[in-house]
Amino acid sequence: MITLFWLSLAIVFYTFLGYGLLLYILIRLKRVFSKPVRHVLNTLPTVTLLVAAWNEEDMIEQKINNTLALDYPADRFQIIFISDGSTDRTQEYIQPFKQIVSMHIDERNGKMAAIKRAIPAVTGEIIVFSDANTLLNEQAIKELVKHYQNKKVGAVAGEKRILVDAQADASSAGEGFYWKYESKLKTWDYELYSNVGAAGELFSIRTALYQPVETDTIIDDHMIAMRIAEQGYIIAYEPNAYASETASANTREELKRKIRIAAGGIQSIFRLKKSANPFNHPILTFQYLSHRVLRWTVTPFLIILAFILNIALVATTNNNVYTVLLIAQIFFYSAAFIGLIFERRNIKIKSFFVPYYFCVMNYAVIAGIGRYIKKNQSAAWERSLRK
Repeated sequence: MITLFWLSLAIVFYTFLGYGLLLYILIRLKRVFSKPVRHVLNTLPTVTLLVAAWNEEDMIEQKINNTLALDYPADRFQIIFISDGSTDRTQEYIQPFKQIVSMHIDERNGKMAAIKRAIPAVTGEIIVFSDANTLLNEQAIKELVKHYQNKKVGAVAGEKRILVDAQADASSAGEGFYWKYESKLKTWDYELYSNVGAAGELFSIRTALYQPVETDTIIDDHMIAMRIAEQGYIIAYEPNAYASETASANTREELKRKIRIAAGGIQSIFRLKKSANPFNHPILTFQYLSHRVLRWTVTPFLIILAFILNIALVATTNNNVYTVLLIAQIFFYSAAFIGLIFERRNIKIKSFFVPYYFCVMNYAVIAGIGRYIKKNQSAAWERSLRK
């Protein structure tokens, strides 16, 4: 029991904090022996921006204007908007813009099916994927494509930024904090070797390396990028290319999104067998297992197990270490519970929202695994309500 407790605690710590600390140490050592890479744009490649949308009439006009304002030569920039069975006025807003290749069908088949429909029309050497409900910074495309001067780079992920106001609730504060930490890990991942996946808000690939993924894929962005990594290419990360969006309207909406991602995470683990095989690309496998697989599989269950075993050890031993650890756990989960109460009463104290969001995030993984096993997760994406 003691061994199982310490092993559970160690894996939980490693998953959320230890891997970040180890990454930091490794890249500090790497900097001693290698010079930083400088990216200088010589020639701009041709680029195709793909935006898949479903019922985005509230946001689509703003997305179009944002896209047309991006700093990239028009003669090297193709824009494709795909409406996947939208039943609102999304397509009506897109249609008048002659600079945009508009692709619409009445049937809703999911984001991956929409992307597959658009691929034959792509003319760019680089494909940039972006969600319809996010806005890109003006230099985003140039910041992404500069990495392709390195022939080893097959994909480049941009940064996702959550707009959080000073009076943010639990979903906003927790989501914003999570993505800031994620961005730091991704920066270090790339500096060590490669990023492990990409967020659909903003990422790009070499068109020639695109591999169709299964139409029922739940998290298509992650799968598209990782299939390229499995070919031996690097997934770069560029924080100066970013997509901004507001946080989920509330924790319920954020939970819905997280559960879907968790179900997709389990699905991707079964399909990305090369990524998990250290005999193919050992550093990638180390990063993939540490940054993704542990979060999406055993760690949420080990959190519960560690708490139960801690109670048992306090009851059966006289070691004060277990008492201190149990008190620390109780304090953390009490803070999370207070965060839940505060959110329901619209009391905005951010210090309670981070532990609350942590618990919500891990619950979502357990729920997502259950949903995937029961085959209750559709590949057709659902929009989370945003602020």
